[in-house]
Amino acid sequence: MRAITYSKFGSADVLELTDQPDPHIGPDTLLVRVKAASVNPVDWKIRQGYLEGLIDTVFPAVPGWDVAGVVEQVGLDTPEFQVGDEVYGYVRKDTVQGGTFAELVAAPVRTLARKPASLSFEEAAAVPLAGLTAYEAIQRAGVVEGQTVLVHAAAGGVGAFAVQLLKALGAHVIGTASEANHEFLRKLGAEPVTYGDGLADRVRAVAPDGVDVVLDFVGGGAVAASAGLLADGGTIASIADPTARTEHGGHYVWVRPSVAGLDALTALFDAGKLTVEIAQVFDLADAADAHRASETGHTRGKVVVRV
Repeated sequence: MRAITYSKFGSADVLELTDQPDPHIGPDTLLVRVKAASVNPVDWKIRQGYLEGLIDTVFPAVPGWDVAGVVEQVGLDTPEFQVGDEVYGYVRKDTVQGGTFAELVAAPVRTLARKPASLSFEEAAAVPLAGLTAYEAIQRAGVVEGQTVLVHAAAGGVGAFAVQLLKALGAHVIGTASEANHEFLRKLGAEPVTYGDGLADRVRAVAPDGVDVVLDFVGGGAVAASAGLLADGGTIASIADPTARTEHGGHYVWVRPSVAGLDALTALFDAGKLTVEIAQVFDLADAADAHRASETGHTRGKVVVRV
């Protein structure tokens, strides 16, 4: 099979299109013919070696955790699926090695769900990691209808899903973003505020009684800047700053593969309550350019690789 691989940590220049053996599958694993995959910040952080010591990388490594494709072969004990099913998933394994930037991927059944019928393969591939991150952060924070939620980096890949999920729950959403993204947030249903100096005053102007929940999808001091905005009994959940838990009694969220979470997202997509934005689509051979586009941090929406 064709696959993108790298044999050492480094810049996007280490990514190469190579021929690799087709992956084998175990009893609880599916072989998926990949139609599309997407780039997440964690992909290029791993490629650069930033997560060394947290998760092992086995060279030559195939990057990528997000996938949308078609079941090509089923394992001995995977009654949930059959050959030909269209699936999508967050295929995070215990090591970085056999990822989704390939024509085939061996995916544990615990990482996959049926693809939303309303989405193309490219759109579906843009969902799993970012969508599950937003979903699990909201679940962990215990958001309920009627609460006021402050979302940091609300126009980003995770934040945009969070805004929509929160609106579907019936929450009042305030989202931080640059002014260029304010209209985008309004269309998603959030009340935008500009991040940076004076943020607390701007949030208090629209939520004078404080906010019930802060969701931090950016780090860089957002947790510390938001702690004083919480109403009594409020909580913080962060995917970037462990002090949300260690210093503020909230939650530090490292997204897990979740069939239930993917099924919940699928239902919302097919009900027309969620949308996904794609910034650019690259061919598999141009995966290095896809990584570079994601690394700039200037894209709104996901960078997708078509296989």
